[in-house]
Amino acid sequence: MTNHTLQNKAFVLLLVIVSLAFAAILWPFYEAVFWGVALAILFMPLHRRVLLRMRGKPNRAALVTLLLCLFVVILPMTLISISLVQEATLIYERLRTGQLDFGAYFQQVIAALPAWAVSLLDSLDLTSVAALQHKLATVSVQASQLIATRALNIGQNTLQFVVSFGVMLYLLFFLLRDGTALGARIRKAIPLEEKHKQDLSSKFTTVIRATLKGNLMVAATQGLLGGFIFWALGIQGPVLWGVLMAFLSLLPAVGAGLIWGPVAIYFLATGAMWQAGVLTAFGVGVIGLVDNILRPILVGKDTKMPDYVVLISTLGGMTLFGLSGFVIGPVIAALFMASWDLVSAPDH
Repeated sequence: MTNHTLQNKAFVLLLVIVSLAFAAILWPFYEAVFWGVALAILFMPLHRRVLLRMRGKPNRAALVTLLLCLFVVILPMTLISISLVQEATLIYERLRTGQLDFGAYFQQVIAALPAWAVSLLDSLDLTSVAALQHKLATVSVQASQLIATRALNIGQNTLQFVVSFGVMLYLLFFLLRDGTALGARIRKAIPLEEKHKQDLSSKFTTVIRATLKGNLMVAATQGLLGGFIFWALGIQGPVLWGVLMAFLSLLPAVGAGLIWGPVAIYFLATGAMWQAGVLTAFGVGVIGLVDNILRPILVGKDTKMPDYVVLISTLGGMTLFGLSGFVIGPVIAALFMASWDLVSAPDH
């Protein structure tokens, strides 16, 4: 083994070690780093337009773009959060005063079920409100024990969220300002042919933008439609239920149906036939249609991934990485498919 070969291997080993060490340092803030990169990619076209109007002032252009990001994201979220807190407080008061009695609603549903369904629920000991309350009490005790063990971490988690949010904004500013040059340096360091680097880079940015824009547009649309139909039917807390449907719509296929489905069943069981019919028709024909049509167009079309890959990678990503997984999962799946496409390419 020549001295030059030994030096190359030693350098590669050093490179691997310091890269793993750096990754370990960043890991506690991986979500902040990821969202900083994702938002920089998403808002980079806007930043280029701002930069054209502020030639020679990259710091100011990056700051303006960052403020626009905050205005687009933070202001709507603040307004929704205010309405959400108001409606959640109102529903809590109605529960506390007994105006909302879920036990009575449950008994009405049980009374309207056919005999075979009642027998099935009875075998599971789920037809009695008392038995159901006992099961819920058992779960509540276990949950309270878990909450008690983690109560001391609330302040730390809040502080960590604030720090992570600050890190994300700080990183986003510099990625907007220096992202093009940094991307060029990273591409130059990757030991692949230029064509392959271009393909992987294009796939990465395309999936980030398509997943973020597509899923968020689908979530916002389903939440808006769900809140509207709940308001039209006079259901208490339409903003609250709309936000929940928007959040759950990040889960493809099922999503918003976890909210409007039980309400439609309650309407049907209590004899409110036209409300049940309207909600079911609207849920399947409008809210569900948004997921079945809009998501493949906005996500699958741009990422060039089959619908089932988008579904599985989204669910798997959210299982592993939490809420951020709805973006991380499809990105990993897209890079996996693109990498194997390079391996199987005839000119590889």
